[in-house]
Amino acid sequence: MAGIGREEALAFRDQLRRLLAARAGEAELRRVMETPAGYDPTLWRQLAELGLVGLVVEAAHGGTGAGPVALELAMEEVGAALLPGPLLGSGVLAAGLVAALGDEATAARLLPGIADGSRIAAAAITGPAGSWTEAGVAVEAVPDGGGWTLSGTASFVLHGQNADLLLVAARTAEGIAVFEADPRAAGLVVAALPCFDHSLRIAEIRFTGAPARRLGGRPGWAAVEAALDLAQVAMAGEQAGAGRRVLEMTVEYAKTRIQFGRPIGSFQAIKHMAADLLLEAESAISAARHAAEALEGRAVGAGAAVHLAGFACAEAFATIAATAIQMHGGIAFTWDHPAHLYLRRARADVQLLGAPAWHRERYLQALGA
Repeated sequence: MAGIGREEALAFRDQLRRLLAARAGEAELRRVMETPAGYDPTLWRQLAELGLVGLVVEAAHGGTGAGPVALELAMEEVGAALLPGPLLGSGVLAAGLVAALGDEATAARLLPGIADGSRIAAAAITGPAGSWTEAGVAVEAVPDGGGWTLSGTASFVLHGQNADLLLVAARTAEGIAVFEADPRAAGLVVAALPCFDHSLRIAEIRFTGAPARRLGGRPGWAAVEAALDLAQVAMAGEQAGAGRRVLEMTVEYAKTRIQFGRPIGSFQAIKHMAADLLLEAESAISAARHAAEALEGRAVGAGAAVHLAGFACAEAFATIAATAIQMHGGIAFTWDHPAHLYLRRARADVQLLGAPAWHRERYLQALGA
């Protein structure tokens, strides 16, 4: 993907920041996350019109034609606002999977609807174990006349309950392949899963002889890995942006909260904690942006950079959010305080697209190779 220039990416980020500031504040987040869909369709359309939903889709298929660098910058703003919605699942993971397959007919048929937000796609990749590896695929596909049928279970499907298009990684006699399925088809049950973060929507999908269409192009698991790398960069950017926002909130609180006649930010212990969090936040931003640049430039060490961001950004965000709670004191433990929302997102994100321990192991393997 050729991507767009850095100046264009920064201008796009600024536009997105203004839109989110106007339409995606804390009050709106709290309202939307208690709705069945978990996102605001009106804001979703506005984000699509801005170009965010189709950011990584080529212009020929109705998208913006940006690359990982612009995506990561935009996701920093998305994370800072804790934006709820199917962006990561549909606009990044599913769109990235279709693009990675490299089949022009499939891309021309599916990507325009994903890019303009009129279709919500969900990628069903991992099974109940949630390993996000080839071994973790728990759906099998068998030929059935002129088509295919799917059986098994896919879990942790981002916004699977809101999707009108499913892209399913399934085992065949030749290996992993990617299939297109209709969530309304017979033999297919979509069940919402409980989530610690109320602003996230994940689902389990059970297939029992469900009809499906096999998608052509690049070998299945290679395409899935490419899509997962792109989604990991996006989520790393989201985590880095959210961590930075929590730090900003906490520093502002430390400046204005008076205890023993002076701001708590003047206490040595608070200063040390804030300095540690600044290091975490800056390290996360560096890791996320480095991974985006490596992936866009197809650098030799791109895989290692993505795995580095996979554990570094998740752990930094979780550390910042937890420490911010402590620095705020008892008020931040209440549901009414926004720091609580960031902590829940951090705890949920750490399990998506591979646990930090798995990314760390893959990173070390890449370094050894």
